[in-house]
Amino acid sequence: MMRLLLILVMAVIFTVNHHNASSAPDQLQQDGVAAIAQAYAERRGNLQVQAEGVVSKLLKDDLQGSRHQRFILRLHNGQTVLVAHNIDLAPRITGLKAGDKVAFYGEYEWNNKGGVIHWTHHDPQGRHPAGWLRHNGHTYQ
Repeated sequence: MMRLLLILVMAVIFTVNHHNASSAPDQLQQDGVAAIAQAYAERRGNLQVQAEGVVSKLLKDDLQGSRHQRFILRLHNGQTVLVAHNIDLAPRITGLKAGDKVAFYGEYEWNNKGGVIHWTHHDPQGRHPAGWLRHNGHTYQ
């Protein structure tokens, strides 16, 4: 009985994890894109969001102050956002190239070019929600 229960629990966990890794955007990601679009239209920032996009352009690292890996993501609604991923606090995404899908959880800030996603890493002081990036099955935080 206990063995059967364990097998069922593991099957549910596998199914949930497999569903979350699928290439189609889930409801949370769609809601994140909608929230970003609304924040952009209203010129608002300071918004925690989760979504996914396709890399449209790789940029040079920002080496002023804390170092950031930078790239442009195109969201499924066509909007683009700059991702500024702090590589002093989190690992760099290795092997990233144009056309790759990247999921993210971070803070959106408005700018006139579509906005910026940052805080895609842990907060060493524990005062900000921990963000992350997901690429090719690996999580960077």
